[in-house]
Formats: sequence, C-alpha cells, structure tokens
Amino acid sequence: MKQRQDAWTEEEDLLLAETVLRHVREGSTQLNAFEEVGDKLNRTSAACGFRWNAVVRRRYEQALQLAKRQRKERQRLLGQQGGKKKLLYNPPVPSLAEIGEITQLPAVVSSASESSSITLDQVISFLQTLKTAHRRHEVLTKENERLRKENEEMRAKNKELEKKIAKLEENSSTIQEDYETLVRIINRARKLVLQEEEERQALKFRMDQNGNLEKIAE
Repeated sequence: MKQRQDAWTEEEDLLLAETVLRHVREGSTQLNAFEEVGDKLNRTSAACGFRWNAVVRRRYEQALQLAKRQRKERQRLLGQQGGKKKLLYNPPVPSLAEIGEITQLPAVVSSASESSSITLDQVISFLQTLKTAHRRHEVLTKENERLRKENEEMRAKNKELEKKIAKLEENSSTIQEDYETLVRIINRARKLVLQEEEERQALKFRMDQNGNLEKIAE
C-alpha cells in the first residue's frame, strides 16, 4: 500500500505538472495523470491530486489553459469533438524539464493564447526552440566558469610577478648604494695618492759637508 508521507520536492512537482499537462493535451483526464504520477513516485493518486490542486496548478494555470486549447484543436483535426476522453499510451512531447527555466513559459503561453488558433506542431517547435536556447545557455555558463577560473589564475600570477619585481627593485637599490659607496672610496683613495705624489715631488735634498742629506725648502 502506498503510504508515502515525505514532502514534495521541486523535481516531483515538475513531474506532476508535466504529466497532467500531457494528459490534458492528449485528451486524457487529470485522474489518469494522478495515477501515473502516483505509480512513479510511490504515492497515492489522491495525494497527487491534492498536491496539484492545492499547490502546483496555480503555477501552471496558463499552461493548463493552453493544453486544453491544444486538446480541442487536436480533437477537431481528428474529428473527435465531444468524444469520450481516452487513456494515454503514446509517448509524451518533450518534457518541461528539458526546455530549461519553467518560469519563462507562462509569459510565452500568454502571448500564444492571444492567437486565434494554435497547432500542436507550433507548440512542439516552440518547445524545441526553448530547449536549444537552454543548451546554449549551458554552454555559455560553462565558458563563463572557464574564463572566471582563468582570470583567477592570471591574478595569482600577477601578484607573484609583483612580488618578484618588488624584490628586484629592493636588490637594485642596495646595489646602487653599494656602488656609490665604492665610488666614494675610490675617489678618496685617488686623492690621497695624488696628494702624496705632490708632496714627494715638492721635497728636495742636498748633502752637507758631513755627508748628510738635508731638506731644501722651495
């Protein structure tokens, strides 16, 4: 016996909406949809019906009205107006989960409902267009993530290079100071050598009668 009591998830709500809209669109009943969802989720059909009427339906009211219009158009084309509702055995059209953000559907449905008539092929084409747009969005999202990571790597490398440059500038400053100190020492030594040479050249000696050298002042 189905006695599941846990809360409904977003995925389960989406499955319920998909199934109900498909059954209505194809000429079946909502009760059949509740039975199908109950079998898939191990819930009772009553629980599925309560969830649809109390919570989910309000979010898909426009989509439900579109599905009813599609059912009438389908019955008109097949010459089955006023016929008995049937059980479904055909596979569904592409699911709502495959077309991306479901919140975008009501606005488009509202625009479509203003038309005088709409065919099933037009709806399928529209859903396929949304599916393609969703795939493109996924590709752009992945590319954006790749560029974000690449940007982070470049920033990390830039910081590392800035540290190296700062270190080189510090070393260059130290070398410059050492060079200037060395130049001052060399200049001082050169001046001392020149001074001693000048003093040496300025001294003159002569020998006295006793054979001793004596300095002669210039």
